[in-house]
Amino acid sequence: MCWKQAGAPGGTPLHLSTGGTPLIRALTGFSTRHPWKVIALWSVTGILLAVAAGALMPRAMQAQTGDFLPKDYDSAAALRTADERFGVTSDAGRFTVLVGRPDGEPLTGADRKNIASVAKDLGSRRVTMPDPQDTPSTSDDQIPFLVTDYSQIPKVGVSLTAPDRTFTLLSVRLEGNTVDPGMHNLFRAFREHSEDAFAEVRLRTGFTGGLADQIDTRDAEEPTQRIVGILMLGLIVLVNVLVFRSLCAALIPLLAVVVVGGAATGVIVGGALLTGTDLDTSTPSMISVVLIGIGVDYFLFLLFRFRELLRERPEAPPRAVAAEVGARVGTAITSAALTIVAAFATLGIATYGGFQVLGPAVAVAVLVMLLASLTLMPALLAVTGRRMFWPSRALERTPRPGLAGRAGEIVSRRPLAALLAATALLGALAAGMTGIRMDFGQGGTLHETRAAATAAEIARALPAGVADPATVYITAPEGNRVTPRSLGALSDELARIEGVGKVSAPTLNERGDAARIDLYLTSESQTQAARDLVSGPVRDTVADHTPKGLEAHVGGTAAIFADLSTAVDEDLRTVFPVAAGLIALILLVLLRSVLAPVVLLLSVGLCFAATLGASTLVFQHALDKPGVNFVLPLVLFLFVVAIGTDYNILISDRIREEMEGPRRARDAVARAVRHTAPAIATAGIVLAASFGSLAVGSNPSTQQIGFATGLGILLSAFVLSVVLVPAAAALLGRGIWWPVRPRGRTGQGEHPEATALKGSAADHHPRPLAVPPAL
Repeated sequence: MCWKQAGAPGGTPLHLSTGGTPLIRALTGFSTRHPWKVIALWSVTGILLAVAAGALMPRAMQAQTGDFLPKDYDSAAALRTADERFGVTSDAGRFTVLVGRPDGEPLTGADRKNIASVAKDLGSRRVTMPDPQDTPSTSDDQIPFLVTDYSQIPKVGVSLTAPDRTFTLLSVRLEGNTVDPGMHNLFRAFREHSEDAFAEVRLRTGFTGGLADQIDTRDAEEPTQRIVGILMLGLIVLVNVLVFRSLCAALIPLLAVVVVGGAATGVIVGGALLTGTDLDTSTPSMISVVLIGIGVDYFLFLLFRFRELLRERPEAPPRAVAAEVGARVGTAITSAALTIVAAFATLGIATYGGFQVLGPAVAVAVLVMLLASLTLMPALLAVTGRRMFWPSRALERTPRPGLAGRAGEIVSRRPLAALLAATALLGALAAGMTGIRMDFGQGGTLHETRAAATAAEIARALPAGVADPATVYITAPEGNRVTPRSLGALSDELARIEGVGKVSAPTLNERGDAARIDLYLTSESQTQAARDLVSGPVRDTVADHTPKGLEAHVGGTAAIFADLSTAVDEDLRTVFPVAAGLIALILLVLLRSVLAPVVLLLSVGLCFAATLGASTLVFQHALDKPGVNFVLPLVLFLFVVAIGTDYNILISDRIREEMEGPRRARDAVARAVRHTAPAIATAGIVLAASFGSLAVGSNPSTQQIGFATGLGILLSAFVLSVVLVPAAAALLGRGIWWPVRPRGRTGQGEHPEATALKGSAADHHPRPLAVPPAL
């Protein structure tokens, strides 16, 4: 690439080398030649897709975990029976209404008559969904012509009365997508109308279970989530300001990532709707965290190398430097991004539908961010040029080695001690996995909501599982019928099971070819005790005492999570080795070495074990939780291994680049750490902050994922990439790249010893950077 030096006499040609694959050079070259067109295209596309995604997201999401189970599982068959024979769709919003006297005294005969009368009236009167424009909390995300009207007549029935007659429970069902804000507004309208109706007959109400829990928790979490989001973004800006001494370098990457995140979310939602795929409710928040963290990381890698080259070549046109940076760093970024894509793509082979959805969604999001890293980000560098770092004067002076330089010197001088120290730290944390248990519950909420208070009141008088019973569905072959008398023996045997507090009378459907029996367990439905009870004694009893000719399935939350535990256990044994194999293959192709990929994989494997061990120590042992969340090992494996490999790729790239020079291998490692550690450390802090924001939510499972992933990323950045991998490279020397070892180059016509002396001076004088190895 040849550019004419601006202002140079006679237009002296300035030659800049290029790197990267032809495709990467083409993308970054076009973007830096037409930066404003690229910026405008991304801005318009990102905003439009973000608005569309906000409006259509509820239609693409599914809140029912059971719908993600393979169809051959018992609880999945129970869901199909509920839908086909009883008309109970999986997205129905169910909840329980407690009705009692304000003074807490037992209900009188007149009170019970009033309850029955009001319940009948509520079940016959249409509830109108409020206009989204009248609900400020949801109107920002709604487009009028895309809003679904959930107005309907609710299904209301009297369920149980407390033994001390202090309250009666009503079961209520609203049909609709329970993740849609419109459905939430419909529930609020029904709750307000119910409270007024019962207040007229001097009775109080409480709402709990299902939809009531979901909405009360969401309302309680919203202020905290907003504050945490603002603090997270503020931390990212602050870190970048401290690193670059520039407000532009802090804000522009964040704004760009937000735009790209909107585009990626729109692509995922659109793809889900076109293919008929349901997204899990946790997918949007996970994607948002991934995109912010990874996007800012990739921009930081570009910014650090952009600043480095601007220092080395003050006479070079910024657009030329931006093109070269995009081509050089773009290769490493592409390799890093493809590592994450490959890791998450393996979730496509999982049996649990939630994993099958999460994997491709994250992979698509990362691919969109990769495209932006090769187009939008170089375009922004080309437009801003040296103004990107204003008002800092860092471009005018050579930076001091600082902490990164000292770290590089220590690791290169005493690599064995550094390697042993890092290994000992990670090994000690990994020992925490001793006695690890998996927790398949959702863990409830830390907020004291109205729904939680109502549930506590019910639990003091009735079995703990009364608000969320396990259900046995019995069906007859086509043309046959089910009678309550034929199910008497089954009901009696179920009532004898220890842990079953109450068994309801069989309820027949309209055609009489199916029946349901509700089991009110003495344990809450999301506990391990409930899962063990349903998956063991209850299912065994159903199998042994279901009348001949009839078919029975056990459903409900406890049954769903019992089956989920089995599915996840099988998926972990499948996904782990496949993902590790794909990552190893990418490293072999990228690094063109056999030994280096082994070192990298062993290091990230140890980091994974250390992170999981630390999480077990904190949550299971220190905080006395039932165990670590069931998805934590898989999430940690994918994020810590994939992102840890990202950082290892960047440091390995630079180590190999420096070893291609004339200096000794250990000096090359020291220089690589000095120049790369600041970028990796900054990126690690930013990404850990993104995931750490999940740790302050009210859901314990999300807390564990946020804490563990943030810790794993910090260990990957500061222990693996700055200490362990460079120390291994210093010990093994150029042999780490066997069989394609880089050879130190010497200048033409110079004696090798003379060029070796120049190697030490090169640490203080800029030189052109070699091209990273391409895929």
